[in-house]
Amino acid sequence: MLLTIDVGNTHTVLGLFDGEEIVEHWRISTDARRTADELAVLLQGLMGMHPLLGEELGDGIDGIAICSTVPSVLHELREVTRRYYGDVPAVLVEPGIKTGVPILMDNPKEVGADRIINAVAAVELYGGPAIVVDFGTATTFDAVSARGEYAGGVIAPGIEISVEALGVKGAQLRKIEIARPRSVIGKNTVEAMQSGILYGFAGQVDGVVSRMARELAEDPEDVTVIATGGLAPMVLGEAAVIDEHEPWLTLIGLRLVYERNVSRS
Repeated sequence: MLLTIDVGNTHTVLGLFDGEEIVEHWRISTDARRTADELAVLLQGLMGMHPLLGEELGDGIDGIAICSTVPSVLHELREVTRRYYGDVPAVLVEPGIKTGVPILMDNPKEVGADRIINAVAAVELYGGPAIVVDFGTATTFDAVSARGEYAGGVIAPGIEISVEALGVKGAQLRKIEIARPRSVIGKNTVEAMQSGILYGFAGQVDGVVSRMARELAEDPEDVTVIATGGLAPMVLGEAAVIDEHEPWLTLIGLRLVYERNVSRS
């Protein structure tokens, strides 16, 4: 089985693939202070619950693919693969890794690994042109050309960041649960904030994606818009431009990159 690990600024998502099928997944908090040994214990605890894997760390795992937006965590995971999975092929997404997606950026090294991996999966699953909207710590919009190239993107503050900022900076406001309000017009402060977050972000998605699509393709209707990320389900019903929802887009991209660097090498 292939273990895929997507380390984000707030959460780390792990997926277990049996061939092309994702058979198990976990979401944990990202902690830049965790050591390689702590991460190994955490992995053992999670995977030890799966009936297709053995009790010993590494039993049943025949490949690992990792991408990370947190350099310190990537460093520790590199040590995990060396110490605890020494005989297992591992692909860590970094410069030099074959993705099959040309990067049309002024400095390709500036682009987050997860954004490139999302583009890889988008091309494979839907083709181009496409736009991936990833609802994470930041809300990112990534453009894929008709030729399958990473054409660039947009970065905006994420939903959770915005909620925290309102609670910290607003003298009479507080941190709230991210949930759907009863109506757009809030009847109390909490519902008014929830409405602003939900419908504000839905409007942002529609506006940004529409402008990107006009630049990306002669006919904006040809652009497939894919939503992913932990908070995507909240916005799906309100953003009119989203065509597809793929919660495991990054994990699928990691599987594809692993195959291009190990299985077919």
